[in-house]
Amino acid sequence: MTVLPADGLSLAAEFPDPSHDQWQSLVEGVLHRSGKEVAGTAAEEALSTALGDGLTARPLYTSTDASADPGLPGFAPFTRGSRATGNTTDGWDVRQRHALADPVRLNEALLGDLENGVTSLWLSVGGPGGVPVSGLARALEGVLLDLAPVALDAGSDPGPAVRELLGLYEARGVAKAAARGTLGVDPLGHAARSGAEPELGDAVHWALLCSREHPGMRALTVDALPYHEAGGSAAEELGISLATGVAYLRALTAAGLSVEAACAQLEFRYAATADQFLTIAKLRAARRLWARVAEVCGSPDAGAQRQHAVTSSVMMTRRDPWVNMLRTTLACLGAGVGGAESVTVLPFDHALGLPDAFARRIARNTSTILMEESHLARVTDPAGGSWYVERLTEELAAAAWSFFQEIERSGGQAAALGSGMVQDRIAATWAARSKELARRKEPVTGVSEFPNLTERPVERESVPADAPDGGLPRVRRDEAFEALRARSDRHLASTGSRPKVFLAALGPAAAHTARASFAANLFLSGGIEPVHEPVSVDASTAAAAFAASGASIACLCSTDALYAEQADTVATALRGAGAEQIYLAGRPGGYPGADVHVFAGCDVVAVLSSELDRMGVA
Repeated sequence: MTVLPADGLSLAAEFPDPSHDQWQSLVEGVLHRSGKEVAGTAAEEALSTALGDGLTARPLYTSTDASADPGLPGFAPFTRGSRATGNTTDGWDVRQRHALADPVRLNEALLGDLENGVTSLWLSVGGPGGVPVSGLARALEGVLLDLAPVALDAGSDPGPAVRELLGLYEARGVAKAAARGTLGVDPLGHAARSGAEPELGDAVHWALLCSREHPGMRALTVDALPYHEAGGSAAEELGISLATGVAYLRALTAAGLSVEAACAQLEFRYAATADQFLTIAKLRAARRLWARVAEVCGSPDAGAQRQHAVTSSVMMTRRDPWVNMLRTTLACLGAGVGGAESVTVLPFDHALGLPDAFARRIARNTSTILMEESHLARVTDPAGGSWYVERLTEELAAAAWSFFQEIERSGGQAAALGSGMVQDRIAATWAARSKELARRKEPVTGVSEFPNLTERPVERESVPADAPDGGLPRVRRDEAFEALRARSDRHLASTGSRPKVFLAALGPAAAHTARASFAANLFLSGGIEPVHEPVSVDASTAAAAFAASGASIACLCSTDALYAEQADTVATALRGAGAEQIYLAGRPGGYPGADVHVFAGCDVVAVLSSELDRMGVA
């Protein structure tokens, strides 16, 4: 019996070090068995994933992909965190958003959240759905303002709300030095949302006041959400936030603040998505980029960016909204691991209207579970050192910096908004992404994939719509499929049934199951109900089965071999039974009888929209 030494043990000591070429050869073999004939770097590229912004996630990263030293937390370039301890002492700040016009109801919601894990409040004041400025005192009744920071979202005219909040601090005996929170003043962000001309004068006024009298308050918010919510990419979101932050720095330093004092007046707000690695890399890249700005301004130690991450509203769905809980959990994980100081988890029913108490409870408990049970906050920058995360951080930062420079060359953020450059870039990005969504290259679970036509709709109290304006739009990933499902719902309401498709499955289950499941999933995503009864048909039974289905269209489902043998005769039988349109699940391959082919990567939205038009489903 060999006794192993207690120390110096290498579990891989007797194993040879494989080379990258050897790994690539194994990949070639796997792909060959799946029907893909690729070799060399093409094999690795076949497993790579496009992330947008010209970035690609490769299937394997090694030490050769290691990036430059990211430094230590709390030190420039702050890639690994703005604070030396990160969130390890108390976890991240759990910031719940509230948009309620009734001060009494809002007060109940605020107190309930603060008693159950929320540590700061994000309040919509004034405007559609926000609490009136006159009701702010009642809404904050019983809130310990010296313990619970308040973040304002007061839209185009924050002055009245700011004065009211600062007055409440004074009236309730909160020392100016003890007040914590952010005033949320963001004239460039509001200009992006509304199309109005930005005016930075008030922003400078409040920043000067906070710098002199309220050291714990930040006056300005660099809000990147308007650009994300209009369909912008991660690099565009970062590049615009840099341009906005630089514009505010210029205004504040011109008014007499030092670079250090001006940076201390800024809080940056970013979207966190269910792509956890991209979220982690985005927050790390944002800190690194802002540190570079501070360095160029001559104050490298002032570049510790304060971040507020908000789970993306773009990813939230109205159909099967329960899946949103999973999306927001992943987004919250990415935000926490990425090092955001404050995290807002939107309730799962956010897209449906006013969130109820259960949805708010799940939202705040998401952070609690991740911190208290999963212990995500125990380690500062836990993703640091991952070759993938470090490389993605570096590549994303480079793409964002390039876009930032483009904005600066156009005259800065205000000029880029005024000329339409920002709007055009984001619109092009969203158009390209919409094509991916329509082709289900970017799947949306419960909507474009695995939809449930029998789900009971979740209904919520409606929220007042924002007034129409000339600003950036708000988009959602589900909007194209939502429009198709809405047409199906109206048809159901008016006729008592949904449009139907008969799945004509050929051969045994082993032959047709994969494509029958694919076709059913595809048609369901547009609200067209598949009828798969009987399980299998042939030329002699297809007509009777179709007539009994109540459908007006049919889809052939089987293997290529069986299509060659039976597709033409079965299609003829289906047409004889009244089928108005015949689909075939599979790529075009010379099979007679089919009118339209549906396959992985086809434009599902275009196919289903055309079919609903043909059926007369409005």
